[in-house]
Amino acid sequence: MMPQTSTPRVCRDCDGFATATITTGLPTADGTRDTIPVHCPTCRGLGRTVPAALTRAGK
Repeated sequence: MMPQTSTPRVCRDCDGFATATITTGLPTADGTRDTIPVHCPTCRGLGRTVPAALTRAGK
């Protein structure tokens, strides 16, 4: 059996790029595009996750 560690791992859904900035398509008053940050729903914008086996072990 392999030892379990609580080391966070890179999120498999966002591959560590937890926040992306996307344009809304609307121009602002100064002529640039309005942008909003969007966070990965799996890791909540952290870019890393704790293995599932460790989160269930504590319950």
